[in-house]
Amino acid sequence: MSLESQLKALLVEELNLEDVNPEEMEDDAPLFGEGLGLDSLDAVELVVLLKKHFSIDIKDMEEGRRAFQSIRSLADYVRARQGQP
Repeated sequence: MSLESQLKALLVEELNLEDVNPEEMEDDAPLFGEGLGLDSLDAVELVVLLKKHFSIDIKDMEEGRRAFQSIRSLADYVRARQGQP
């Protein structure tokens, strides 16, 4: 399973996203607003999710804003913090 697929499944499960199918989520679609429709409370849960599943801390809002743009940016962020190519 790719990291992108793993993240999609985690988002749906951990954020209780009813009516969202991980397989239908686009890697480059925005996570917030018009895309997946996440809000600021979901952002806090995303920080917890990254800590819980990947032992990654997001230190500031700007770092989180860049990481949380899309599934692809989130996967790239996780790979960079874990030293993966």
